[in-house]
Amino acid sequence: MTIIPLEQLKYPIGSFKCPKNITEKNLGSWIATLEQFPARLEDLVSNLSDAQLDTPYRQDGWTVRQVVHHLADSHHHSYIRFKWALTEETPVIKYYYEALWAELDDAKTAPINLSINHLKAVHAKLVYLLKGLDETNLNKSFIHPEHDEEIVLKKNIGIYAWHCNHHFAHIEHLIKREQW
Repeated sequence: MTIIPLEQLKYPIGSFKCPKNITEKNLGSWIATLEQFPARLEDLVSNLSDAQLDTPYRQDGWTVRQVVHHLADSHHHSYIRFKWALTEETPVIKYYYEALWAELDDAKTAPINLSINHLKAVHAKLVYLLKGLDETNLNKSFIHPEHDEEIVLKKNIGIYAWHCNHHFAHIEHLIKREQW
């Protein structure tokens, strides 16, 4: 049996690396990722059994079910953050404790279709919104209180495209390792 380093299990595609100059090509690729993600995720997880959904993707990690519910929670927050940044002057966004949310009963036991359907709706709205943004709006920002960091919206598009692929890889690699 091959032992996979913990860091590789945590970050199977590496951490997000934002280009210094975010181009229209970057934005187009990231928005396409956001647009396609709910269907890709649904295809990946729709045939998993409850036992498989309740399997952690790594030791001491979330289960597949928790990851799916986390994606819906996180991307819902992201959509709201875009709206705040577009309608307020560099707002300080509300931080949420994702690890605690993942321990709530709905994240641990609810059917994943609730979050798949939520992701379909949130991503459809988000992609529609993003495709209509001009350069001025793409350069608006919010403050994330966790690190007191200002995040420009065009960078946030990349962060959430990466976030899609990051968690997709967690599940995909587990499926391959377990030969499901």
